[in-house]
Amino acid sequence: MGRRSERLSKQGMFASDLAGEGDVIQVVSRAFDVLRCFEGHEARLGNLEISSRCGLPRSTVSRLTHTLTRMGQLVYLPRDQKYRIGPSAVAMSTSMMRGLQLRNLIRLRLQDVAEQLPGTVGFVIPDRFHLVYLEFARAANALGLHESTGSRIAMASTAAGHAYTAALDTDVGDALLAEMERENPQGARLLRPRIEDNRRFLREHGYVVACGLWSPHINGLAVPLWSPQYQTFVVVTIGLLSAMYDEKRLHKEVARPMLELSVAVGSLLEGADGELFSNRMQNKPLPAAVHKNKAIKTEETDELEAGARRPRPARSVRARDGRR
Repeated sequence: MGRRSERLSKQGMFASDLAGEGDVIQVVSRAFDVLRCFEGHEARLGNLEISSRCGLPRSTVSRLTHTLTRMGQLVYLPRDQKYRIGPSAVAMSTSMMRGLQLRNLIRLRLQDVAEQLPGTVGFVIPDRFHLVYLEFARAANALGLHESTGSRIAMASTAAGHAYTAALDTDVGDALLAEMERENPQGARLLRPRIEDNRRFLREHGYVVACGLWSPHINGLAVPLWSPQYQTFVVVTIGLLSAMYDEKRLHKEVARPMLELSVAVGSLLEGADGELFSNRMQNKPLPAAVHKNKAIKTEETDELEAGARRPRPARSVRARDGRR
């Protein structure tokens, strides 16, 4: 009886530890949900507005904003009775922007494509059920789509989101979709009927298209690629006016330059590993894109497509939101 009691006691302690860890994860997740509500350093939000934006009870938001203010992540403005992003959050984001050398090189590549096609070309990274523009470029005559650095786009209704979810391991993508069904059922209804076709098309062609999902006036094409820096799939994507570029024209005229862009950006990401903060990168030549006289199915492109569907262990991408 003594051994059995000891064993049961240990099991109870273990279960309690797991429950405690789960509580901590939930609190941290909710804190980040609050911080995500602040789009830009100038945004001012009260607890009620934050509660509405992130779908949390006002009492929970009140406790979180109080704690985040004590940590310096938020600042309370007594006159407005609102909060804004605090110095600690700004400092943290600034330290993470030290990779601007790499991002500047990526922006040049995006601009190369933007000068060929009248749309908005973006380099995006996943954030739960959204993607965030890290860089973008736009043709001078581009119409209809005006995203900018830091803009968030829905995963379920964009070509970038469909490409990202198609690139994930099947079990990881299914887990993400299951969570989306619980927390964002409308988005899941858009994504689920298309995910298998997207996976197949990505395996066969290396890119994904989405027409009229985000807006009936916008068609998009996107290519996922693996990022060693971010340890997740990132996406290069373009949005164009549907009146000018129907789905047939996307495949015929847009796929090639976007696949070439993904090869160039992928080379930058691979080459930047360990050099992200090095001055040597300033003198490093831009990797050459696939020559226009060659077919799209070059070795480099095949490697990209293999990377998009390369089997990865489940730990490579978190089942919750696709991030490592």
